Amino acid sequence: MGGEVPEPRRLSRALSFGCGGVPDEALHLVMGYVDAPRDREAASLVCRRWHRIDALTRKHVTVAFCYAADPARLLARFPRLESLALKGRPRAAMYGLISDDWGAYAAPWVARLAAPLECLKALHLRRMTVTDDDVAALIRSRGHMLQELKLDKCSGFSTDALRLVARSCRSLRTLFLEECVIADEGGEWLHELAVNNSVLVTLNFYMTELKVVPADLELLAKNCKSLLSLKISECDLSDLIGFFEAANALQDFAGGSFNEVGELTKYEKVKFPPRVCFLGLTFMGKNEMPVIFPFSASLKKLDLQYTFLTTEDHCQLISKCPNLFVLEVRNVIGDRGLEVVGDTCKKLRRLRIERGDDDPGLQEEQGGVSQLGLTAVAVGCRDLEYIAAYVSDITNGALESIGTFCKNLYDFRLVLLDRQKQVTDLPLDNGVRALLRSCTKLRRFALYLRPGGLSDTGLDYIGQYSGNIQYMLLGNVGESDHGLIRFAIGCTNLRKLELRSCCFSEQALSLAVLHMPSLRYIWVQGYKASPAGLELLLMARRFWNIEFTPPSPEGLFRMTLEGEPCVDKQAQVLAYYSLAGQRQDCPDWVTPLHPAA
Repeated sequence: MGGEVPEPRRLSRALSFGCGGVPDEALHLVMGYVDAPRDREAASLVCRRWHRIDALTRKHVTVAFCYAADPARLLARFPRLESLALKGRPRAAMYGLISDDWGAYAAPWVARLAAPLECLKALHLRRMTVTDDDVAALIRSRGHMLQELKLDKCSGFSTDALRLVARSCRSLRTLFLEECVIADEGGEWLHELAVNNSVLVTLNFYMTELKVVPADLELLAKNCKSLLSLKISECDLSDLIGFFEAANALQDFAGGSFNEVGELTKYEKVKFPPRVCFLGLTFMGKNEMPVIFPFSASLKKLDLQYTFLTTEDHCQLISKCPNLFVLEVRNVIGDRGLEVVGDTCKKLRRLRIERGDDDPGLQEEQGGVSQLGLTAVAVGCRDLEYIAAYVSDITNGALESIGTFCKNLYDFRLVLLDRQKQVTDLPLDNGVRALLRSCTKLRRFALYLRPGGLSDTGLDYIGQYSGNIQYMLLGNVGESDHGLIRFAIGCTNLRKLELRSCCFSEQALSLAVLHMPSLRYIWVQGYKASPAGLELLLMARRFWNIEFTPPSPEGLFRMTLEGEPCVDKQAQVLAYYSLAGQRQDCPDWVTPLHPAA
């Protein structure tokens, strides 16, 4: 008895350590080493003191949906933020399913936070509407210390805003504009950036319509010796010879173009900087591939999504790239190309296979991607952590092979195209079960099939074996409401769910939401909708916003960011947790649903 410590005394010591026994200075230091948001969240719940110290030491916050939080509350909670990331429109906006006037405006956030967040050095906005006035307000308050500005798939601003950034933000290290819709009011912004900035590390305006002046890029390289990454819009590669000669530190290049495909002699003098190991070239054909051969063995990332290469061209090029960590291609790579990947790229971590040409004749000629190619990759590239693939055919056995050999997968996404009349092996219930049981590190999972691709049993398996998955997208899965409920019961840690083209009723969707205790966000498109969406009110709870978009009337189209008609006419549901209450900027065609008082 003499050596034992009574249980109450142990508890008191633990409480003393947690809430009063450690000096504030020590806790500040310890918190500095805790980066994971969920770990931070858990630490802040220990006691009020830990909550206060977390608030004062938190350097970065990501708001996963801009309507889920209120700017004023964020400022009060984390007054010393150095970095803030905001996500706006649902992912479906990238596929033309949500129109430009849906919402996700940056103005309230910039107006409320730019000046009071005195430590803010980095801002990342994704899929949001950002105006020139928003950028001007940000620059007035934070321009002198802004180091990172990332506008990812945003719209609403012009090159006038970029010119202001270039003139005012002389400490800027990262300017990211990829896939933004930008009104071009003149190309002076790039010249201003080259003249005024000497510390830039990353510049990205890939997949935009911005014009490139090669002389400005060359000046930028001469003034910014630290430039490591450049991704640009279309510009003939032969005009960048001077830039490549000046950019000695460059490691990552994407964009440019081969405007005269087949004219190899025009590009013989193009020599990439010696440290380049990440590469993505646009409009490259077979005759231009030799520009890569001299340093292909040192490449770690290769993006071939926007090239004119055939299956055989892919085979020839990839066979010379044994040290790839990241490979991004279109499905024209075919099964033969993936077999070369499996034989050659033993260090591969990330594989992305995007949808290619929809011409059936071309697909038949080039082969497309099926279970054969994915199996070859799984067997040969056992360090894979990320797979995203559009396939023409898939089997249970291929999914089982991925689960058997790719134990490090944390993100798996598969889309089964509907080009072939018959698919070899449906439903994919057993393959999905095998993959999920084996890949225990999975955190993100997407499966978009075709009718009959996954039965209710398969949905049940996903629920049973996806305990660690936090994000999921499912399309054309299940047979009945019962399958959805069985799925939901197992998804205890799922935080974000997207469903498309499903057979479920509103009542089943509502009940499913109530069965998922960690769910913070759900978006559904294409289901058995009622005219007014009233049965969705069954999922109502405190802090839970529900927005219903009825089907588009025949002949009435909403517009996407690019000015094209929105392709979706089916009903949509968006529901999410929010501490900001109901949003006030819903367009007329979105109906917020409120329970009766």
